[in-house]
Amino acid sequence: MIDALQFEFMRNALFAGFFASLICGVIGTFVVVNRLVFLGGGIAHAAYGGIGVAFFFGVPYIVGTLGFSLVAALVMTAVVLKAKSRADTFIGVLWAVGMAIGIILLDLTPGYNVNLMSFLFGSILAVPNSDIWWMLGLSILTISSAVYFYRDMLAISYDDEFAHLRGVPVNLLYFFFIGLIAVSIVIIIRVVGLILVIALLTIPPFIAEKYSNSLLMMMILSTLFAMIFNLVGLWLAYTFNLTSGATIILVATGGFFISMIIDYLLPSDLGISQG
Repeated sequence: MIDALQFEFMRNALFAGFFASLICGVIGTFVVVNRLVFLGGGIAHAAYGGIGVAFFFGVPYIVGTLGFSLVAALVMTAVVLKAKSRADTFIGVLWAVGMAIGIILLDLTPGYNVNLMSFLFGSILAVPNSDIWWMLGLSILTISSAVYFYRDMLAISYDDEFAHLRGVPVNLLYFFFIGLIAVSIVIIIRVVGLILVIALLTIPPFIAEKYSNSLLMMMILSTLFAMIFNLVGLWLAYTFNLTSGATIILVATGGFFISMIIDYLLPSDLGISQG
C-alpha cells in the first residue's frame, strides 16, 4: 500500500477518506444522538433526483445534487418539526419521489452515458481534486459549526424544551444542521455512494456512543473509528481489486458487530452525559 502512494489517485483517496471521516465523526454524531438516521437515508436517496437534474440540465454535478438535496432536506425538516407523527411517511414519499425524478431525468438526458455505479456505490479511488477541496471546505465548516454551536447542539439533542426556555433557536438550528447533513451526504457520495453513505454516517458514531461520556468524546471517537474503517477498507479494496465504497462499509459493519460482541461480553456503564 505504501508503494501505491506514488500515484495521485491513491493520495487523493487518502485525503478523501480523512476529510470524510472528520465530516462523518461530527455530523454523524448529531444524526445518531437525535435519531435522524431515517431522515438521513431519505436525504441520501432523494439526492438521486439531484444527479438527474444535474445531467439533464447540463449543470455541474455538485451544484445540481446539492441544490436538490438541500431543498428536500429543508422540506423534510419542516415536516419533522411540525408533524412528527407523520414524518416517517412523508420522508418515505420524498425518498421515493427523489429517486424516481432522478431516474426519469437520466432516461430523458440526450446522449446519457454516465456510470451510475460510481454514484450508487462510490469510488474513493476515482475522487477528483475538485472534490478534495469541497471536502476540505466542508470539514472546516463542520468543525467550526460544532465548536461554535456545541452547547446549543448539546441542549437540543437531549432536551429541546429546555433549550427553548434558554432562548436557543431550536428550529433554526435544526434547519442548519440538517442542511449540513444534506451537504455532507452529497460530498461523501463520491467516497461510498448514495446507497451506502448513511452507513458511514451512523456506524462510527453508534460505536463511539458506547465508549463516550460526553458529546465531544463521541465526536472524537467517531472520527477515529471512521478513519480506521476508511483506511482498512481502502487497503483491502486496493489489494484485492474490490469496490472501494462497499469494502469500506463492510469493514465498518465488521467493527459494528465486534463492538456488539464486546458490549455483550464486557458490558460498559459508560454513557453520554449532558455536559
